[in-house]
Amino acid sequence: MAKQTGPVAPYMAVGLSTVVRGISKRSEIARNLDVIEDAIHAAVSIIGINMPVRLIALAEGALTGFTDEIFDIPHTVAARDLFIDLPGPETQRLGALAKQYDTYIVVQCKARLPEVMDDRFFNMLFVIGPNGKIVHKAAKNHLWCRERSTTPHDVYDRWVEVFGEGLDAFYPVLKTKDIGNIGTICCSDGEYPEAIRALAFNGAEVVYRPSEAVPMTQAGPDAGGTWLLQNRAHAHFNSLYMVCPNVGPVYVHPKMEQPYDIGGGGGHVVDFNGHVLGLSQSGTNSFCAGVIDIEALRNFRAMNLNSNWMKDLRTELFKDMYDEPIHPKNLWLKDEPKSHAEVDEVYRDNIKRLQKRGSWTPPFTKHEGARYVPAVPGDPGEAWETIKAELWDAE
Repeated sequence: MAKQTGPVAPYMAVGLSTVVRGISKRSEIARNLDVIEDAIHAAVSIIGINMPVRLIALAEGALTGFTDEIFDIPHTVAARDLFIDLPGPETQRLGALAKQYDTYIVVQCKARLPEVMDDRFFNMLFVIGPNGKIVHKAAKNHLWCRERSTTPHDVYDRWVEVFGEGLDAFYPVLKTKDIGNIGTICCSDGEYPEAIRALAFNGAEVVYRPSEAVPMTQAGPDAGGTWLLQNRAHAHFNSLYMVCPNVGPVYVHPKMEQPYDIGGGGGHVVDFNGHVLGLSQSGTNSFCAGVIDIEALRNFRAMNLNSNWMKDLRTELFKDMYDEPIHPKNLWLKDEPKSHAEVDEVYRDNIKRLQKRGSWTPPFTKHEGARYVPAVPGDPGEAWETIKAELWDAE
């Protein structure tokens, strides 16, 4: 049982949506940090009038954009040239803001983890505390089909060797005295109910899930699309808060005259009953915000005999569902992560696997499915050098 040291005062959580410029090298992150810094100053000065801002959440892609995904950059090239270290100058700059405002800042950025493997990058979620230091780190576990990050599952044996097994290795939770227990996932992670349930079992009371793209942010009758639908369900099923900022419009490369709002706005904060506390209609340098009341959540969990659903789980009924694997582990333990077109075949094999075991019934007529169309045909490494020279180096 978690030890209580005193009540947690209600506070404001803020999600930032900022305009992003795609990078071709790490030094270009500084320009995005300029925008983020302005947004943090604005958020605290405006939203902090209502209640102290103790949690500020950045969107996925806020520091770097999505250059590696859009242009299928070879993994080791992106690891070397584009992404960050934890800690590093980027986290130091954000740490100064956390200290200035006595707040926690939750961040996503792709980063190297040399203690796990060289020449790899992971999609990392991390929290900077009011002391300016990184106090929590976690890696994204599920990717969409156009992301080339390494996940813990891709190097499973090595990850377990370094971090051990169990929930703390894959779904760690930051437990604090002043803002409650914070869990972190990212984008595609939230497509899997098990991810938030794992954080809930590990003690999470507030879950950070940044960024989703069109059409998921637009599909359905309500603003926020199926992304908001999912996060309301996560909050309701697991009795926790969801803080979900969305990325702002993105300049994919410097020659773009106008950015494209690939996320479609819709950043939101949801309470433990699934009620929307704050919803941004815009993705352009905007905020979503809501009051987090940890004591109310804890009372709801402790006093309720009905809709605090986790207390009723008949866990034995579900234990066999995951005995047979679907997505192969250790894909990149020995091999360098492959290109989009090559990884598409991994996903197609997963579909066949589900059909073979009887989980899915195949359609009567077979049609061509989704496929990757490269910006420049040919070898991805050579294509990236061509793209970089034309769109970044020529500036």
